[in-house]
Amino acid sequence: MDATDEARRRLREGDPIARAGIGSSPLGAELADQGVRFAAVGGPLEDRWHAALAELAQCIRPLDPAHPGGGAPVLNEGGVYHGAWIESTGTINTEVLTRFAPRVARDTLLLFARHQRDDGLIPYKVTADGPAFSQIQVVTPLARVVWNHHLLTGGDTELLRTMHGAMARMDAWLAEYRDTAGTGGVEAFCTFDTGHDLSPRFWFAPDRAFRGDARFVDPDSPLLPYVAPDLTSNVACQRAYLGRIAAELGGDPTEWDARARESLEALHAQCFDEEDGFFYDRTRDGELVRLQGDVLARVLANEVGDEPFFAQCLRRYLMNTRKFLAHYGFTTVAMDDPRFDHDASRNSWGGPVNFLAQLRAPHAFERHGHVAELALVSQPVLAALAVADRFPQCLDPWSGDAGFTEVYSPSILWFLDAVERYAGILPRPDGEVWFTGLAPTRLDHGAAAQAVAYGRRIDGAEWELVADDERVSVFRDGEAAFSFPRGWRVIADRSGRIRSVVGIGARPVAGLLDLPEGSASLEIVPNERVELSGAAVTARGGVDFVAPVL
Repeated sequence: MDATDEARRRLREGDPIARAGIGSSPLGAELADQGVRFAAVGGPLEDRWHAALAELAQCIRPLDPAHPGGGAPVLNEGGVYHGAWIESTGTINTEVLTRFAPRVARDTLLLFARHQRDDGLIPYKVTADGPAFSQIQVVTPLARVVWNHHLLTGGDTELLRTMHGAMARMDAWLAEYRDTAGTGGVEAFCTFDTGHDLSPRFWFAPDRAFRGDARFVDPDSPLLPYVAPDLTSNVACQRAYLGRIAAELGGDPTEWDARARESLEALHAQCFDEEDGFFYDRTRDGELVRLQGDVLARVLANEVGDEPFFAQCLRRYLMNTRKFLAHYGFTTVAMDDPRFDHDASRNSWGGPVNFLAQLRAPHAFERHGHVAELALVSQPVLAALAVADRFPQCLDPWSGDAGFTEVYSPSILWFLDAVERYAGILPRPDGEVWFTGLAPTRLDHGAAAQAVAYGRRIDGAEWELVADDERVSVFRDGEAAFSFPRGWRVIADRSGRIRSVVGIGARPVAGLLDLPEGSASLEIVPNERVELSGAAVTARGGVDFVAPVL
């Protein structure tokens, strides 16, 4: 029996719910419904994957202080963070969690709507002590998360209607209280408005809004309010998705679309520097705060800019090893800034790699077709987590050592997402299913496996992907479906009909796509997408690969 046969046997005979000890957890029941399984021959990945399930289950528990017993189980942030934060738990974490535990994800979204203040402000966090409103802390657009949850779960009109009402009221609140200068942008009143703890972006700014009320800025601040690019782009993207949701509910998206364009215009007028090609805060006196931090990545994840602009940002910043590309992920402040913080042992957004930033990155890269760059950057991070002694908030960008806190849901979800995204079966909101052949057989630090296998149930069909360092084989209900070489991503619809093949590796890969109806001989370069009808090529396209800039 070779390594791939052994991986498939372990996948079929294994019981991830029992092994992770989560049979009594809401996560266990949901994972069983999704049929999610993983096996690896050699290395620590299989044990680490099951440990991730066990620790994620610790982050799922009742939290609603308005209900006896805490109400429905929801996602908690984990680590030292006791509760759910809209910046992370209620948005990007929940967006990923939907693929693994959709009911928990839904209840987490609704938690924030239930505790919305009468004036429209959604709490920045909810804990067992109740909702909190001393800052806004909005980063990932909530409306995008709600929309994608709706699509991934087969349609949830009730959730759309409830959340659309809540988000529309929040939009009105921001327009009333967070545009004091009338620029059309969204203003930051304090450090915690953007979750940038210990970042030099907010030196000489208070942590929270004036007197603990998010409506007010400290009148004695010499710098605040900032017109903030991440907050402004968040609202632009939020409004675009509110338009989609309105149309789905039978309404007219026109007004939301117009408001989204107004926000984008304000973003560029107030925050964009043409010479640097970067977005900066603008102070109350009109000066730009020229700190290059992960604000750029946030703006890009908020769907700002076309592909040429994104590629320019890759070359100048995100794939530049003097700026944001460390060997172990994207840093939170440019490495050539003298204020860069090297200490990953604390909650710092002043330099260290932060898993919330890693979790947000795929949306920007994949939206523009730069999948091979994201895959390349993710491999050392996966290796670091595979051998770490905990799931931390931060990584040391030089060594990959685990930093601040533990049992932290964003890093747990990043790990589960990365395994599925690069060596598994990933269902998408648009109806695509990704079968990706970048098995973790070449990871450093003893993290590599000889072969892996991944399982997932989609519309009643049991899918399995088995891969080693050379080839990937996919099975449906126990029967061979197709196979392809390492370095490709095969994209199918939910029924299994293959639509295209994408180059996910960092070099051209030639080989055979073997199908029941025949074989297609292809050579695919990084980021190239080859459209197929059966085994016949119908179109080719893609974007240029941007290698790390040294």
